Amino acid sequence: MLKIFNTYTREKEEFKSIQPNQVNMYVCGPTVYNYIHIGNGRSIVAFDTVRRYLEYIGYNVKFVSNFTDVDDKMIKEAARENITVPEVADKFIKAFYEDIDELNVQRATVNPRATDNIPEIINFVKVLIDKGYAYESDGDVFYRARKFKNYGKLSDMDIDQLVQGASEHIGEAEFDKKQDPIDFALWKKAKPGEINWDSPWGKGRPGWHIECSVMSTKYLGNNFDIHGGGQDLEFPHHENEIAQSEAETGEKFVNYWMHNGFVTVENNEKMSKSLGNFVTVHDLVKTTDPQVIRFFLSSTHYRRPLEYSKANLQKAADNLDKIKTAYNNLSFRLDDANGQKDATIDEQIAKIVEEFKTAMNDDFNVQNGLTTIFELVSLANNYSSQDSVNKENAEAILTAISDLSGILGVTFDDKKELSDEIQSMVDQRDQARADKDFATSDELRDKLKEMGVILEDTPQGTRWHLND
Repeated sequence: MLKIFNTYTREKEEFKSIQPNQVNMYVCGPTVYNYIHIGNGRSIVAFDTVRRYLEYIGYNVKFVSNFTDVDDKMIKEAARENITVPEVADKFIKAFYEDIDELNVQRATVNPRATDNIPEIINFVKVLIDKGYAYESDGDVFYRARKFKNYGKLSDMDIDQLVQGASEHIGEAEFDKKQDPIDFALWKKAKPGEINWDSPWGKGRPGWHIECSVMSTKYLGNNFDIHGGGQDLEFPHHENEIAQSEAETGEKFVNYWMHNGFVTVENNEKMSKSLGNFVTVHDLVKTTDPQVIRFFLSSTHYRRPLEYSKANLQKAADNLDKIKTAYNNLSFRLDDANGQKDATIDEQIAKIVEEFKTAMNDDFNVQNGLTTIFELVSLANNYSSQDSVNKENAEAILTAISDLSGILGVTFDDKKELSDEIQSMVDQRDQARADKDFATSDELRDKLKEMGVILEDTPQGTRWHLND
């Protein structure tokens, strides 16, 4: 039985999808004015892992994640580069896809853009005005937050806290336009020269929060299963989404709210673009194996903070190498697999798989899940070292490792073919060893290592794998 920690109730709850065998899921995507950093990547990977596990246990997942492609940051970046806002968006959306592909993140079912949904946004705002939840003020439209009775429940904040926080973060001009400091913008009046669209309130553009309400309900319905994002989005973004969505539709917006923890750097400081302490995925993949980055991001429970450091990246690389080496070594034994089938192997695999599911059913506890994957690694290592192996047993172990590790985004190449040059060098080394020419044997081994080929001399022959 899958249980999810619901931020809204602050309890682990049994997961029950609205439709049998179907999960509708929305995750807030990036504002595309820059490359995604590791903190963004953590959220993307966390919810890709959630999605993969849901699919593993039999759900069809409709996964929607938006692009915020117009806001103040987009406008500033366009001015800095002397290009248009859509050109900035196109540049960084392209980079986003390149980066998530490197991290082996599955593409969303739909990646809607705010600017493709302007008519729907305007209509949504009209309904809120008609219902008395919003008002126009000199070309801006604001939401009456205090009118929504549960405002602050998601972020567990009371109105006095919200008023104080809002008063500290708005300028005098905006303060004068609002009826209440905690009211938030649904539509923003365009300044001279800014990108804009026509509306009943004059030329302007959407506020940040409204786009997610519009696009999530457009593609998933008024009430859907899961809404995810980083902890920093609990307030004000997700709080505002709930208020405006439920006011517009009259229905419960989301059944389960999920929020991932921050990526921290030195002194436990949150990684963010605003603090200037971020590392982009775009840059990191140039120097670090993307599989290691993915494994680093996915191997800590999604709600816990994750410390970014070279040491922790190296730890992830070492653990990933243990999994891949065990897999590749057992895969190598398939060529000489002629032993008798061991019925206890299937029993051991089934037990480990159930332990993995028990861990993941507890709010996607990947750390405990990884413990069971390493039980499979031990099983693979012990079995591949036997004098004879059974092909069916070996394939069952390999399948289990692939399936469970795959939920964390790990991929394997079952049979990598060496080039003719490398194969020739391997053969020469084997001959040198047979001739007891150990100097030549060691020289060839070192050359192969430089080419990324790792050799292992075993009683069953020379095994190899590529050091990816």
